Amino acid sequence: MKELKREFKSVLKSLKALSQKTEKMIKTLDKLEKGQMPRKTKEKAKPKPKAMKKAPVRKPAASKKTKLTAADTILSVIKRSRKGVDTAALTKKTGLEGRKIWDITYRLKKQGKIKKDRKGLYVKA
Repeated sequence: MKELKREFKSVLKSLKALSQKTEKMIKTLDKLEKGQMPRKTKEKAKPKPKAMKKAPVRKPAASKKTKLTAADTILSVIKRSRKGVDTAALTKKTGLEGRKIWDITYRLKKQGKIKKDRKGLYVKA
């Protein structure tokens, strides 16, 4: 109910804005019909050429920390373990869902970065 009320308020606000725009358009049309031209805005004076300034010295960009991808996090967890990691531990340590873990581990196996020791246990290659 609150969402509906909020939506109606936004629609009402939009309608008010549209009605104001149409009223302005009607006024300008009336002025045109009467032969009066609407006021034009003042033309801006051309800026005077300024003296050349030296370009400011730029500091080197600060190194940004890049976010690890999901594959990188899974690979790092597997590399840290000696005996290997099962899917339950990967889910717990990374916070990813089972299907996503399966997809990533499959891709890492194809790339040769990890090996599958036995069902559900992954070790570094």
